[in-house]
Amino acid sequence: MSMIARMLGSGFACLVGLGAIPAVAQDYPTRPIRMVVGFAAGGPTDILARVLGQWLSQRLGQQVIIENRVGAGGNTATEGVVNAAPDGYTVLVITTSNAINTTFFRKLPYDFMRDIVPVAGLGRLSYVMAVTPSLPVKTVAEFIAYAKANPKTINFASAGIGGSNHFAGEMFKGMTGADIVHIAYRGNSLAYPDLMEGRIQLIFGDIPSVIGHVKSGALRGLAVTSPAPLDSLPGIPTVAETVPGYEAAAWYGFGVPKGTPPEIVEKLNREINAGLNDPAVRARFRDMETEPLVFTPAQFGAFMASEAKRWGVAVEASGVKGD
Repeated sequence: MSMIARMLGSGFACLVGLGAIPAVAQDYPTRPIRMVVGFAAGGPTDILARVLGQWLSQRLGQQVIIENRVGAGGNTATEGVVNAAPDGYTVLVITTSNAINTTFFRKLPYDFMRDIVPVAGLGRLSYVMAVTPSLPVKTVAEFIAYAKANPKTINFASAGIGGSNHFAGEMFKGMTGADIVHIAYRGNSLAYPDLMEGRIQLIFGDIPSVIGHVKSGALRGLAVTSPAPLDSLPGIPTVAETVPGYEAAAWYGFGVPKGTPPEIVEKLNREINAGLNDPAVRARFRDMETEPLVFTPAQFGAFMASEAKRWGVAVEASGVKGD
């Protein structure tokens, strides 16, 4: 075979190879997708993942299976996805905890910003500062005064050590001087029975899981952590009205293992963003006081880096560290 023939043959092989790359995304997915959630069923991460996962199942023609892999403030789920095959069939539901953990834990078996490729945003929501009805306080100011008069007697629950509602409490503690004690649960939903019975006194609860308890009177909502009051909880003020500058919110998105073909990342981003713009999905998000986060992969990556830096400041100020 002449050199020219060999070059032409090589060029043809390259063209075939290049032509096969878009086919990867075109054919994807051909089997079910696992969407890994690092927190318990019934919490906001799980609820929002299921809303979008159901939409994607219908859109892609393949089942999206929600897998709750609880542990270590989301690190167990993240490590599992980092070590999964980079083929688009294992997707991590990223949370604020992932940004917090980059500073909170002294040593992790992965580098989150390096080993997880950002795909798309999901949503952002605020918290309700809710207390057990047996606690003799009805306002944030009364709560602060009571906590200072009774140090270390008020326990506040979170969905797990290092999570965003854990540090919503730590931030409140640091800004007010209220000497409250953190108790970690394996998900917010598991804390509510103890809150209602008065075994735990406080939670910064996400809107989807806490709103029913507040509206029924099972818990007392003192304030919301958003910059402005929420329409779904009329009459409940913001924490910032009593503690100027206080604001806390949780956000969620999607990522895949490093090495996932960019064409698959782009397809997932396109389909997820289509879901976030779907009127029925947006209506579900409104019911949960959740703002859809529509990002390109690059925009979501920049957002994650910014949030890691912002929460890192809060972690360092608290002095609290993971193992």
